[in-house]
Amino acid sequence: MSTSTTTSVVLESLDSSLWIRLNRPERRNAFDPEMCATIVDALHDANSYRSVVITGSGGSFCAGGSLGQLSEPTVPEMRKLYRSSLALFDAIRSCPRPVVAAVNGAAAGGGNELVVACDLAVAARSATFGQTGPRVGSSPVSGATNVMGVQIGEKRAKELSMLCRRYPAERAYEMGLVNEVVDDDALEQHVRALCREFEALSPRYLEITKISSNIWWNSARDSFSTGLGMLVQAIGSEDMTEGARAFLDKRKPQFPLPE
Repeated sequence: MSTSTTTSVVLESLDSSLWIRLNRPERRNAFDPEMCATIVDALHDANSYRSVVITGSGGSFCAGGSLGQLSEPTVPEMRKLYRSSLALFDAIRSCPRPVVAAVNGAAAGGGNELVVACDLAVAARSATFGQTGPRVGSSPVSGATNVMGVQIGEKRAKELSMLCRRYPAERAYEMGLVNEVVDDDALEQHVRALCREFEALSPRYLEITKISSNIWWNSARDSFSTGLGMLVQAIGSEDMTEGARAFLDKRKPQFPLPE
């Protein structure tokens, strides 16, 4: 096993797999543009591995994009965050190796969309899933409002995207959001065993199979760009700042009705 560590991302070589661990537990592993860039680079350099695993540290999987700057947003900062999030999801989909989400805790907002982007997902029994967009003054336009509908059905995807409820791992499995649910203390070993199955398979034809399966992702790609453009236009809106402040203050937001 070899390990490479940055402040916010830990890269480990386990067996024949590259493990990418989000390492900002103090903010539930919410990602920022720098974290996204590190992960994208790792995915682009994953050719020497048989598979890739994305997981979290400190008992959380990923809380999506970091909301710290949303209460006083600037257009350049927010555009950079939106673009880096999309670059991360695109890198997962274009990575020639299978990418597995090992969901070891809460997958919220963009963290849930991270699960949607991965090829396979295994959840710890204590993991939870859900979107946060309208609750925090945003919208999950990079997977949850489009591709997730293909994975779990349109009505269920709208339920997740619009109501911002939290779902236990077993319910996520029933909906088709994850492939398996295992006991918390068995997650890593189970995922390692899953990844060893890829060792008996042709990397060349796994890549063909994966890229061919991107038809729905590619079809939704224009929707991602359009949605992100709409989010950029809404930067600094009352709803964005109120949602972010309420989230940071741990209170219920008070969203006004539009005139």
